[in-house]
Amino acid sequence: MKTLEFAENLNLELLFCTEKDMDVEGVYIGDLLSVVMAKAKQNYAWITIQTHLNIVAVADLLDLSCIIVVENMEVEEETLEKAKELDIPVFRTKESAYSVACNLFKMGIK
Repeated sequence: MKTLEFAENLNLELLFCTEKDMDVEGVYIGDLLSVVMAKAKQNYAWITIQTHLNIVAVADLLDLSCIIVVENMEVEEETLEKAKELDIPVFRTKESAYSVACNLFKMGIK
């Protein structure tokens, strides 16, 4: 499934989206950056409550398809500017990580 279709199906708020529509091949949920770096895989969507600049660096390092910030956390402007610079989609939702994960499972993304 492509990033934009994925976001539309989940009713995600678009904070920044790139022109490139990447594949979403899986999902990782986590907030501890070192664990995310060890466990997430290329083309995965990342679900987190973290909003600081370093989430973009991790997403770029791992070539993740997008970042989904849950629980309506306010994403720092500096983070969005870096996402634009590195061309990494960032979405937000008021839903919990659990709720998003359940919906992803129903969509066939594991």
